[in-house]
Amino acid sequence: MIGVGIIGFGTVGVGTYKILSQNSSLLTEKTGLEVKVIKIADIDLDRDRGIDIDRNILTKNAYEVIEDKDVDIVVELVGGITPAFDYITSAIKNKKWVVTANKALLAERGDEIFGLIEKENCEIGFEASVCGGIPVIRAIRDGLVGNKINYILGILNGTSNYILTKMTEEGVSFTDALKDAQILGYAEQDPTLDIEGIDAAHKLSILIRLAFHCPVTMADIITGGISKIEPIDIEFAKEFGYRIKLLGLAKEQDGLIEARVEPAMIPTTHPMSNVNGVYNAVYVIGDRAGPNLYYGKGAGADPTGSAVVSDIMDMAYRIRAKDLKARIPGFKNGVAMIRKGEATPVPFYMRITTEDRTGVLSKISGILSNYDISISTVIQKGRKEKGHVPIIMLTHEAVEKNLKMAKVEIDRLPFIKGESVHIRIEEGNL
Repeated sequence: MIGVGIIGFGTVGVGTYKILSQNSSLLTEKTGLEVKVIKIADIDLDRDRGIDIDRNILTKNAYEVIEDKDVDIVVELVGGITPAFDYITSAIKNKKWVVTANKALLAERGDEIFGLIEKENCEIGFEASVCGGIPVIRAIRDGLVGNKINYILGILNGTSNYILTKMTEEGVSFTDALKDAQILGYAEQDPTLDIEGIDAAHKLSILIRLAFHCPVTMADIITGGISKIEPIDIEFAKEFGYRIKLLGLAKEQDGLIEARVEPAMIPTTHPMSNVNGVYNAVYVIGDRAGPNLYYGKGAGADPTGSAVVSDIMDMAYRIRAKDLKARIPGFKNGVAMIRKGEATPVPFYMRITTEDRTGVLSKISGILSNYDISISTVIQKGRKEKGHVPIIMLTHEAVEKNLKMAKVEIDRLPFIKGESVHIRIEEGNL
């Protein structure tokens, strides 16, 4: 029998326990393995979780799980950096194998954890850390192992995707869509990690480590959120044949890696544009397999619990077979530097709100031209708001740092209202 200990008995912890207990005969039938939860630690042991459980296996002390001689695999589902880091490192030093869904911890302190895993010759599974029930970690690490990965595009955060979907389908404002997501439980009361792209950047850093074998920090990933997107932007995106999604993007070119998370436009003809609601998707291009699309539920008790259990069962196989060598993501010799993506030319969408007067467009286009930015399409419709109208532009490929400098100059013009908006158009690799 393989013993499992769970630290953190919240949504995912309960989902994991239910799968291991309620589907135990199915798991044994499929794998020939008996896997049993030996101990569970949580600070709140009195909350009704809607399941029957032997209270003798419950404890408030996480170290009782870590030090239990019958626990072979420790599952960390506390989240955050502290005390999760201490729990995981203590488990590894106790020669336990570890499973975690903690993307923030792996993004921030993954190097330390992987180094300790190698030193102690243990193992860590983290399938649940990216995209919940979608087995994208295993697909990249194992299924595409014979490929040089060229490109990753991901819808990695269900909260932001739900908000943008509601704005697209119902024409509501960002604020109203966020309130709806909070009422439904898709967004936290403080939604910053989701709507500002931080959660997605944590996940992208893990994918980069696996796909490109390159150490990456959060500072290396250009990160932006969706709070400035307005219904008018979504409306014009449709008119141009695009949809706006919060995308995590990583690509390698000329030995350098570009990494970014931000709202971008993708063609409506691409399958990623139809990933809606709280669903996630990851689009990967390998040099041999070509494009692959992985799609499914990115969060929740059952999908994320399913991913945790997949790691547990994989480890159980290996423990039984005494295949105890750590499988940590290695790095290439001469590690590729992370390239700040502002240097990569792409087309852009721009929305500039201006007074309705003659000569405005000429002045704006002149400033853009000074920064080597050419306009491919302009739309100016009579949607007046207190004497102001939007000018909508699509540019030809432009360097983003030039666009930002031009935008600063444009926004200082006396007839411009507020800050102009620019959104990348991602279609060159699709």
